[in-house]
Amino acid sequence: MMHNNLAPISELYVSYDSAQKLKVEAGNLVSLDLTPRQICDLELLMNGGFNPLKGFLTEEDYDGVVENMRLADGSLWPMPINLDVSEAFAEKLELGQDIALRDQEGVILATMTVTDRWTPNKSREAEKVFGADDEAHPAVNYLHNQAGKIYLGGPVTGIQQPVHYDFRGRRDTPNELRAYFRKLGWRRVVAFQTRNPLHRAHQELTFRAAREAQANLLIHPVVGLTKPGDVDHFTRVRCYEAVLDKYPAATTSMSLLNLAMRMAGPREAVWHGLIRKNHGCTHFIVGRDHAGPGKNSAGEDFYGPYDAQDLFREHQEEMGIEMVDFKHMVWVQERAQYEAMDEIEDKDDVTILNISGTELRRRLQEGLEIPEWFSFPEVVKELRRTKPPRSQQGFTVFFTGFSGSGKSTIANALMVKLMEMGGRPVTLLDGDIVRKNLSSELGFSKEHRDLNIRRIGYVASEITKNGGIAICAPIAPYATTRRAVREDVESFGAFVEVHVATSIEECERRDRKGLYKLAREGKIKEFTGISDPYDVPQNAELVLETENVDVDNCAHQVLLKLENMGLITG
Repeated sequence: MMHNNLAPISELYVSYDSAQKLKVEAGNLVSLDLTPRQICDLELLMNGGFNPLKGFLTEEDYDGVVENMRLADGSLWPMPINLDVSEAFAEKLELGQDIALRDQEGVILATMTVTDRWTPNKSREAEKVFGADDEAHPAVNYLHNQAGKIYLGGPVTGIQQPVHYDFRGRRDTPNELRAYFRKLGWRRVVAFQTRNPLHRAHQELTFRAAREAQANLLIHPVVGLTKPGDVDHFTRVRCYEAVLDKYPAATTSMSLLNLAMRMAGPREAVWHGLIRKNHGCTHFIVGRDHAGPGKNSAGEDFYGPYDAQDLFREHQEEMGIEMVDFKHMVWVQERAQYEAMDEIEDKDDVTILNISGTELRRRLQEGLEIPEWFSFPEVVKELRRTKPPRSQQGFTVFFTGFSGSGKSTIANALMVKLMEMGGRPVTLLDGDIVRKNLSSELGFSKEHRDLNIRRIGYVASEITKNGGIAICAPIAPYATTRRAVREDVESFGAFVEVHVATSIEECERRDRKGLYKLAREGKIKEFTGISDPYDVPQNAELVLETENVDVDNCAHQVLLKLENMGLITG
């Protein structure tokens, strides 16, 4: 199933001279500052990575993709690529109007002609594309809680590539890779997709895949947006570079892909295959539970382990790229080598060893040994630099509860106890203090309260990233906002949610400021617990009952929890 994988493919960029002229003209257009995810999408639209797309999907194309993975012209395409915007921005536009698309520094990357504008049925999109309208799925959560309510569609004219200051020599457009393969005479190329560091099992798997396909190997890791909580791409690329010399240089290459993953399992596998075909590859390794997001709200896997392989196999002929099955590789101690689990005939007579991703994270967190049969010393060293044992990492304790529940008092007591222990700087981000110093211009509407909590989360994530302890004590009534803060913080360290579960009646009884009385009289609008809802945390790390319990005891319960999680020692 060979195809002309080495000929140049079309891009959406105009010539250099035209780009200079267009940049000046675009300065007068209505402009949109893109989100990191939109920038990833735009880059792959412009450089041909999303070929045959010529821009963001029209409503007709979107409907076809959502319902049956087909564009309006019948071409296979499994993933909606739309420009999501706020209602306020969409209202300013007329159909047929050109807009400028800018990066987060305000640099104009492209213009777009808005041919379509519509309000999508996001629940339908979630059901069809991700298999369930379940916010435990990170892409469904993004769809409902972060993406704009209105979608825009229309063709894109590329002016310049997004600027990357990191690993520039490792970033290749589809045409750059195709030219590289042409130059080396590589006719068959198998791509390996990864968002994790490479360990010895991956090396053995990729060796086998290249042998099986009689192809050269392209290690093609994603460095755009992956799953919240994944190892950051800077660390991962350093890990890849550390093991690249374990591969034969004449038949292996590595290139970075600036893709915003959706973790959409089967559809994502087909999408990844089409993207790799555009990059000049003839074969693609599809893993067990490829691009799976983990567990759903019921605690079950979102997708079956081989659903992605089945859907890819169904479409591979039309796609023009061939699947190489992922083999589950395990270490056979007696033979001191990795073997495919389903090919071991003497399973009962040998010692089979394997370390899961969860177990690896535990060993890193607790500073335990990671055996050499599992990973390369260079990779382990890199991971330990970024992820020291938990007792040396920064973390955030996030108290939430009604006004008057005791959050601030307990947070203060906890701060003093942690300062007494020493070792890491401790910062208290109390609701009132933050309102005075960070958010003095904000009111108490839902939008402003969300913004206030997001600011607290941002500061807490920076403190955590730099090895400190952040203690937050806002009301934080909305579950979606607390989740967003958790995701921000967990990129850098642990997030410990503490629900101060004091009843509303007890809070009213304690009410020193008379706020509940004013809320009952209607003099304070949108007051949590009276005229505005409070989403009770479902999975808090700790629930504190404060009635008839003194403050010292409550703070000590938090300390015990932190010790139990390995965040503090003794």
